Amino acid sequence: MLCHGEGPLCSLTALLVVVLALSRSPALACLLTAGLYLALHLFSLEPAAPQSAQRVLRPRGAAARIAHRGGAYDAPENTLAAIRQAAENGATGVELDLEFTADGVPILMHDETVERTTDGSGRLCDLTFDEIRRLNPSAKHWLGNKFQGEKVPTLREAVVESMHHNLIIYFDVKGHANQMRQADRNVVTALTHRPWHLSHFGDGTPRFNSSWKHYLYMMMDVILDWSLHSFLWRLCGVSAFLIQKNFVSQEYVRHWASKGIQVVAWTVNTFAEKSYYETVLESSYITDSLVEDCDPHY
Repeated sequence: MLCHGEGPLCSLTALLVVVLALSRSPALACLLTAGLYLALHLFSLEPAAPQSAQRVLRPRGAAARIAHRGGAYDAPENTLAAIRQAAENGATGVELDLEFTADGVPILMHDETVERTTDGSGRLCDLTFDEIRRLNPSAKHWLGNKFQGEKVPTLREAVVESMHHNLIIYFDVKGHANQMRQADRNVVTALTHRPWHLSHFGDGTPRFNSSWKHYLYMMMDVILDWSLHSFLWRLCGVSAFLIQKNFVSQEYVRHWASKGIQVVAWTVNTFAEKSYYETVLESSYITDSLVEDCDPHY
């Protein structure tokens, strides 16, 4: 879903027309539009310096190959073993998920609970670091026997391991993005988006059986998509836009490049798709495996 137009100017013009049509008050329409324009300038975050963004998004001057959760097909996700395996398989970087334990220790974990990936149970917010450290993050992986002795790593351990292998790091920080940005304004930030995700599951199946609810959420999807492409990217000061692979095209990549924004697609899991991204789109991508085709991830 590509939103055409020239960013905030087009969006503000559209808002002016809509408010004018609904209120029939030129003064109110101009006041609301001017207020939004002023808010965008006052509260927008500054993006990272272009040179810093390039070092992260295109570290070797070409499309980057990012191992999703460290390469969740090739090794147990979000582990030090996955980081090492990604480096061995030729990744440019790793995408890792950051969460916190009940006692405030930053660790690598995607879910809010530990059942899917470990041999334990419970919510992260209820488990201390010592309790989580005793769990086996390889327990549910199809190659788990190959990765015995792995532990859920801390943020520090993951960063040290990644730096040791000269890998860049994409952190999915869930609800903690604001803290990281406030801690270091040189952090390169991105927005992540999958069109229609409010109304549909990743495979395209509608989330709701009720027709009115389905179309209500489709309308919300349209508003969200418009907002992301029109002004939220500027408000958040992002340097990249991470989007589900099925919605990326040459036109889409050019659209964002004209604004100084890099497109990174997820999750690109076949050799044919990877070749297309590297040679045709010349765009970075996130993949579950660096060595073989695997099922798509939504």
